[in-house]
Amino acid sequence: MNTWENAADLAGSVLLFLGAAVCLTGVIGLLRLPDVLTRSAAATNPQTFGMLVLLAGVALRLRSGVDLGTLALVAFFQLLTSAVAAHLVARAAYRTGQTGECELLRDELGDGK
Repeated sequence: MNTWENAADLAGSVLLFLGAAVCLTGVIGLLRLPDVLTRSAAATNPQTFGMLVLLAGVALRLRSGVDLGTLALVAFFQLLTSAVAAHLVARAAYRTGQTGECELLRDELGDGK
């Protein structure tokens, strides 16, 4: 093994640890935040960033063309679907009145009262 491979393995390990820590903060946010709207933000923002950091760490560890292509597809679909899913969950919670006790600053979907 040469020096570059050792450095890539070390950087990959650090990125795996950091990505897992970022995902853990998202889970803590899901458990601690009070309502659906803030929980949906905690479910998507740190989870998406943590997943991308984890994928970068895995890419540094694997270094194969097929594996990098697969990881790129995973990252693409993660970015494509997480924001849409959070939006749909928040919108469904709003329409069913499950948004909790939060005060919305601007209610664009309301009846204008």
